[in-house]
Amino acid sequence: METSNTPNGKPRVGIVGVGQMGHGIASNILKAGYPLVLLDHPGNQPVGDLLAGGARQAATPAEVARQSDIVVLCVTGTPQVEDVLLRDDGVLAGLRPQGIVIDCSTAIPSSTLKVARAVTDAGGRFLDAPMTRTPKEAAEGRLNLIVGGDRALFEYCLPLLRSYAENITHAGPVGAGHRLKLLHNYVSLGFSAVLAEAAACAERAQVDRAVLMDILAKGGGDGVVLGRLRPYIEHGDTEAFRFSIANALKDMGYYTAMAEETGAPHAAAEAIRDTYAAASEAGIAQAPVPEIIDFLAGGARK
Repeated sequence: METSNTPNGKPRVGIVGVGQMGHGIASNILKAGYPLVLLDHPGNQPVGDLLAGGARQAATPAEVARQSDIVVLCVTGTPQVEDVLLRDDGVLAGLRPQGIVIDCSTAIPSSTLKVARAVTDAGGRFLDAPMTRTPKEAAEGRLNLIVGGDRALFEYCLPLLRSYAENITHAGPVGAGHRLKLLHNYVSLGFSAVLAEAAACAERAQVDRAVLMDILAKGGGDGVVLGRLRPYIEHGDTEAFRFSIANALKDMGYYTAMAEETGAPHAAAEAIRDTYAAASEAGIAQAPVPEIIDFLAGGARK
């Protein structure tokens, strides 16, 4: 693919969505020497450091696309992806010939196929490249990416992806990345809900939380989720798991939608989704996932 003439020969990159994850991605793209343009949006994290590092801002997604060879999307979910791509001043309105769209958001795979066709019809190319890990790893350039799309396009984009990710897997054709991301998040958020219920039950049963953690860590409860929730269970520290209950509910809704579309069993997934829904409806949608423990315990934490 031909790219714009830049001093270092690297393609120009645009990013839409400079939130908790997108800010880290943008920072590492800049550090790697890519010319970068950001969508100016009230949902962004403070971008002063990015502008000081040489990034520019654009007022609309279409203008971001006009100034970019590759546009990275890092927005909340399917409605936002469709809006930012397809609206009148969206990315597709300004997409350059053979321009590339990389969607790092979490989305419903059937929508991913639809937007990928729209990108292709507009003369561009598309990868779905959802991420796992947290804002901490985003800032460190150590995200995990699960990428769906043409293998040659994946290889072309690898240098850019490596600027902000540590582990990168080509999962298969378009949509495979988002399917695997939902499977991953179902397992991760499912484990989180199970552990949260156990911790809430322990609280009500007056089981010492430090002893509970020790027993789980030495047995079948050990793993990444225990490591993320343990600081909160023992000390009330949410830093290891800064993922909102609202986002957990969104991802569980996307997973159950995918399961329904494929005819897969999903009774457990529905119960887990309902757990996050109840917490969200109780007014703690923006709280980090560990705080669901207090909700489930009915305020029993002391």
